[in-house]
Amino acid sequence: MQILHNHFRQKGGFGEISSAFLPSIDAASPQRLLIRCPVANVTPMVAIPDFGGAGHVFVKDERTRMGVGSFKALGAAYVVAHAAQSEDQNGKTYVTASAGNHGISVAAGSKVFGAKAVVYLSHQVPKEFSARLEVHGATVVWAGNDYAESLEAAEAAALKNGWSLLSDTSWENYVDIPRRLMEGYLVAAAEAAKQIPSTPSHILLQAGVGGLACAAAAYFRQVWGDDPNIIVVEPEVAPALYHSIKTGRLATCEGPASIMGRLDCKTPSLIALNGLARDADSFLLISDEEVKEALPVLKNQGLETSASGGAPLAALFHGISGVEPESNVLCFVSEQNV
Repeated sequence: MQILHNHFRQKGGFGEISSAFLPSIDAASPQRLLIRCPVANVTPMVAIPDFGGAGHVFVKDERTRMGVGSFKALGAAYVVAHAAQSEDQNGKTYVTASAGNHGISVAAGSKVFGAKAVVYLSHQVPKEFSARLEVHGATVVWAGNDYAESLEAAEAAALKNGWSLLSDTSWENYVDIPRRLMEGYLVAAAEAAKQIPSTPSHILLQAGVGGLACAAAAYFRQVWGDDPNIIVVEPEVAPALYHSIKTGRLATCEGPASIMGRLDCKTPSLIALNGLARDADSFLLISDEEVKEALPVLKNQGLETSASGGAPLAALFHGISGVEPESNVLCFVSEQNV
């Protein structure tokens, strides 16, 4: 593992990125809207004593979120539900690129409100995701060798067909929808803040483009201030946030595919980069081999998950400097084992 101190911490953001690219901390709005959903639920907090050198580890378990199996259920579905308050969704088509779970959320939300969903998958995505998307009524299109190429194809389809692009990452001139989507993730963070019995000393958050990590970090800073040490965990072969912070410039990385497929994103969301530059204390890279070694241990703890879902606990399992027997650690298991 490698860990990088965030020298942008408390400077208000990344510097070269506009303050317009910062996350919402309004958890109340998505809570009010999503509670009306027939499959709305509060996911559990699980305690694991004496794990990874920490005396107390608390795990926010998102594997049963709204029947989707991932925290992603809170994001795109909330965007569609929000739009449905002011506009009839019948006849509307949402298009996105996905590594899996985001696409399921787009499909599920679209289906509930009468819209159509088209999901572009790269050829790195496991083939079984196609069937899971189709169960929710999505049309699946395979395009590109990685997430970035599938996103380019989804953007082109949106322009060509007049569809609404519903991406979970942000870039110049594409801010409002991903910010609202990340606002949905605040529901999980708000639940966690109520469920954990005391202020955590450390918070470990997995990141692909960075949406969950950014939203959660922003909310936890509002609740607990500077007290928790917030650590962002990325795959060693997809260090987009890590290298952006290290170099001081938005980084697009190249490298092989990771077994942490939902975290294997080579370019960060601008909102996530700016927000985490402000709120995270450090960025940690973990290898596929290190995660593989930890997954059976998590299964034995009753937390069977994917490599993406268990990355923060895997990092903790291998030991993190500063985590001691008196530490109180908060992690997320972000998805079921897929």
